[in-house]
Amino acid sequence: MRRLLSSIFVAATLGMAPSAAQEPIDLAMIGRIKQEGLQRSRAQEIYLTLTDRIGARLTGSPAHLQSARWAQGLFTEFGLANARLEPFAFPRGWSLEKISVEMTAPRYMPLIAYADAWTPSLGRAVSGRVVYIGNKSAAEVEAMATQLRGAIVLTHLPQAQFVDSDRPQPGLSDQAIRTGNPASPGARSTTPANQLQPILQRAGAAVTLKPSPYRDGTVGVLGSQNTAATAVPSIAVAAEQYNMLARLAAAGQAPELRVELTTRFHQDDPNSYNVIAEIPGTDPALRDEVVLIGAHLDSWHTANGATDNGDGAITAMEAIRILAALKVQPRRTIRVALWSGEEQGLLGARAYIARHLPDQAARDKLAVYLNDDPGSGKTLGFYMEGNQAAKTIFDLWLEPFKELGVTRNIIEGIGSTDHVPFNEANMPGFNVIKDFDAYDARTRHTNADFPERMSDDELKQSAIVLASFAWNAAQRNEKIPRVKK
Repeated sequence: MRRLLSSIFVAATLGMAPSAAQEPIDLAMIGRIKQEGLQRSRAQEIYLTLTDRIGARLTGSPAHLQSARWAQGLFTEFGLANARLEPFAFPRGWSLEKISVEMTAPRYMPLIAYADAWTPSLGRAVSGRVVYIGNKSAAEVEAMATQLRGAIVLTHLPQAQFVDSDRPQPGLSDQAIRTGNPASPGARSTTPANQLQPILQRAGAAVTLKPSPYRDGTVGVLGSQNTAATAVPSIAVAAEQYNMLARLAAAGQAPELRVELTTRFHQDDPNSYNVIAEIPGTDPALRDEVVLIGAHLDSWHTANGATDNGDGAITAMEAIRILAALKVQPRRTIRVALWSGEEQGLLGARAYIARHLPDQAARDKLAVYLNDDPGSGKTLGFYMEGNQAAKTIFDLWLEPFKELGVTRNIIEGIGSTDHVPFNEANMPGFNVIKDFDAYDARTRHTNADFPERMSDDELKQSAIVLASFAWNAAQRNEKIPRVKK
């Protein structure tokens, strides 16, 4: 596990001169932020509460609502103003109540398996020999209708390609690199899924199994909120175990399985919720402008949502706690947002923009948005989204944190997270650079996303950096420059 030496946090470098006269840096305040973030941190405490006690937080699920109310309560406890839940339309939640997939012949073996989100329940436990159709055409599957009724169906070919490497580390190289989510080698079948599912539904198949594209028992599972309640239930199985089942079936020795699956749809509340709170600004000329920090609170459903994105949510919560504990009086309002629906299409961030920033006059009041999402570990810097003017400022702000392990800001941007809608609306939004050590290949969207991948020191460092950048942005005379379009 990555570790930082705790002693490096003690050095506040209060005697440093500002890096440039045109961008003064309040080193005394940064020293106070470092001291509060090290000596009185609550990051690990609230991180383990979120990940171990509350656990996975699929959008629309009871667990997500529990986490949102818990975060709102903490914001109130921290002394923030106007801590609230802000709703947006999300008509149907889902949760997994029980799953068991076991091979019972030719020998007994419990299988590592997880249901797709929003898949319906099995009415009862299903047992029997598997039916393998991964190598069948649509016409061949149609002809197997009698075999498929009530069957446990293997829908895909054995998994031959795997997610087995992480994307490059953008904060650790001076060369321009491509950022963004790496391509995933999906499961393959002879008949495309959009053709196969209606056939299986008409035939009355009981449940489908497919391989996950990860190695060594890691299972990555997503799902669609638009899945019909009448769809054939879908389960992902660890690739090596699925391959064994498919090989046996293809050789004419189809194994026998027993499958139980109970899920629940939640439709009583047609909304999901962002969590919002703030430290009000005090400068009469600037207090209506907002420095926004945030991260998404929702996760997928198979593990604890620790690195995607519990660590980011706790970084934002601890950053705002530090500032509140110091009883700061920023010139601009500093607002924190914990988004829902990020994993379903950046829904919470888009809802916030529609509600608070619907026109240019409102958008001109956003000084900057700072987001913490992809990756895990310590903060290395920021993706600057092609904004050279902002990078010049952020480079100066990064200097006091070199002893904390930051490396550099990069001019490139990154997609697929909550700062993107702000950039699309020509507002300055930036995401932190994090380590990708075992993130893509192991924890992101998988059953291995647990808090052991993060250390207390890493959480402290990330919160200190985010709190300091928020303070700097709240105090400077001008907003962060926009990219002209």
